[in-house]
Amino acid sequence: MIGFTPPADSCSRAGCNQKATVRLEWSNPRIHRDGRTKTWLACDDHAAYLEEFLRARNFPVSTAPHDAKGPVDE
Repeated sequence: MIGFTPPADSCSRAGCNQKATVRLEWSNPRIHRDGRTKTWLACDDHAAYLEEFLRARNFPVSTAPHDAKGPVDE
C-alpha cells in the first residue's frame, strides 16, 4: 500500500503486520563472511515458518524473544 509504513516491531513475513514476539538472527555464509548477521522479526503465527525457510537454505539461525529494544536490520 502506498504511503503505509508498518510498525518497526512488526513481523517480517510478507503481508503480516502483527506484533513481533521472536527475533531470528541469521546469515548467508556465501555473502556474510565477516560474521555479519541479519535480523528478522516474527509473530507467533510466522516464527516457525520463517525459521524453517532459513534452515532449508542451510543458513545459520538462532532465535530469541523479541523485546523491541535492540536495533533491527531487515
